[in-house]
Amino acid sequence: MSEMAVDTMQSAQDIRTQAAAWLERRERMQWSEADQVDFDSWLSQSLAHRTAYWRVKDAWERADRLRALNNPPAEQTAAKRRSAKIFAGIAVAILVAAMAGWAGIVLMHAPHETIYATAVGDHKTVALADGSQIELNTDTSLSVASEVGRSVVSLDKGEAFFEVHHNTHRVFVVMAGDRRVTDLGTKFVMRREANKLVVTVLEGRVRLDGRNKDVPEQTLERGDIAVAEGTVLTLSRQSARQLADTMGWRRGVIVFKHTTLADAAAEFNRYNREKIVVADRDTGRLKIDGTFPATNVRPFVEVAQDVFGLRVDRRGDETLISR
Repeated sequence: MSEMAVDTMQSAQDIRTQAAAWLERRERMQWSEADQVDFDSWLSQSLAHRTAYWRVKDAWERADRLRALNNPPAEQTAAKRRSAKIFAGIAVAILVAAMAGWAGIVLMHAPHETIYATAVGDHKTVALADGSQIELNTDTSLSVASEVGRSVVSLDKGEAFFEVHHNTHRVFVVMAGDRRVTDLGTKFVMRREANKLVVTVLEGRVRLDGRNKDVPEQTLERGDIAVAEGTVLTLSRQSARQLADTMGWRRGVIVFKHTTLADAAAEFNRYNREKIVVADRDTGRLKIDGTFPATNVRPFVEVAQDVFGLRVDRRGDETLISR
């Protein structure tokens, strides 16, 4: 679900209330790793969640400082005690105003968050301050938040290649819905679409876990592929050659190995505004091999026409393939 959708579904007051509840849990109770998973998932759901949390945290800390400054000694006069009560009341008012979204608060303690996105057919490489790099594939959106001792990436949609500069003193985490991937010194790819997440490890290891406590934690190594759909997790392995084919998009190509025309068309449609439509199931079941430019559908359409003898009709922004 997009951040805009989440923000529309929840009122600002509801989000602030949730943010305050998370802060109180962190301040008042023993904080476990499971709590951290839940908290990270809540933060990743919406930019509004992250903004509200840091506003509440900032206001909380401001109020604590004001209360500390106005803790009167026993010998204080009645007038001073009255002044202290007034000053403490002001602190409470500041806290309430902040939780109501007071725009004048400067979030000195909030993490720096940057949003990166690519259009259909584009890709870009982002260099992070910690030495890591993220390469975004077509139609991808993610945000990066830097905190003390921690980098948190939220993958909202699309696909990205992560080359992490591993640091034992700094955690690198990627959130995708209710799933979390933690770097253990590695290069990996994550692809998120609808209710499906695919994690492919190219080098090193990552730890994959989820908000659902019934989903076991998995450590993935080079060649491992994890496909998460809801609470179901499927694991498989690929050879070095297969991994290279999977990463063809980084050099601008798509590699098909015994791929059905239906699946191939769907993959091309990720990279192009001109969409390929396979007219019927029988045509869609035909299988194709080859390497094609990702942002040019013509060579693929010509193979469908010349090799399989299929009919090709162009209708505006659509190319219809049929028998």
